[in-house]
Amino acid sequence: MNLILQGLSADRPAVDRIARIAGAKHVVALSPLAFRCEGVSADPALKAEVGQAAFEAKLDATFIEPGRKLSDFGLVAMDMDSTLITIECIDEIADMQGLKPQVAEITEAAMRGEIEFQESLKRRVSLLKGLDASALQRVYDERLKLSPGAENMLRAVQAAGLKTLLVSGGFTFFTDRMKQRLALDYTHSNLLEVADGKLTGKVVGGIVDADEKKRTVERVCAELGISTRQAIVMGDGANDLKMMGISGLSVAFRAKPVVRTQADVALNFVGLDGILNLFD
Repeated sequence: MNLILQGLSADRPAVDRIARIAGAKHVVALSPLAFRCEGVSADPALKAEVGQAAFEAKLDATFIEPGRKLSDFGLVAMDMDSTLITIECIDEIADMQGLKPQVAEITEAAMRGEIEFQESLKRRVSLLKGLDASALQRVYDERLKLSPGAENMLRAVQAAGLKTLLVSGGFTFFTDRMKQRLALDYTHSNLLEVADGKLTGKVVGGIVDADEKKRTVERVCAELGISTRQAIVMGDGANDLKMMGISGLSVAFRAKPVVRTQADVALNFVGLDGILNLFD
């Protein structure tokens, strides 16, 4: 296996120490901040030891088979809130009502897998009842920011010919704008009901939960004529695990522990473009 070590600062002594723990035969500098340690074992105990040492050194460590290429894949599917973008949109909308702490608490519990997602979304959206719909544009204009490395990552995968899917338990107001802004191919999310210029506290139609996210990845892959194993799927919360589980490469980005432990790749420190260093 190859072991990719990367971080926001270049600490070559730490890289060399972790490479020795892994028993690497060679260490290749991919950039000043990323290194490929070649010829390492994928023994579970060793992987755990390397992962702990890397985390303490503020390095992301990924074990991956040599020779994997971006062109092996046909789709990158991404969660939106706290993955492609830095915020949870519903929490910021709630802040316009003075209810951010209450909504954020439910959001966190749902992302940890402690509350079923559909129920959590209904509870959170109900708290927004009566809010002027213009608050959505304020959140987009004033608070929404792309995650570090998002644009670099998207440029690279699009240049390599991969299609892009944004599938979110958030809202169409934001995914529609992300689609246009970033030239994404597909989006799927929830529609907030608006009446007389105000939010009603309800979602129109079915809710995009973990099962629907998985079905969406399957549906888009079928449309593209590829296997779900040819999809890279990125997420941060428990409701992303089902779609990540059918992918060929699952990426946990700044994710909850329950997600990090089940993903192929965990990016805790570098940006989304950290996935680019994994491929030949």
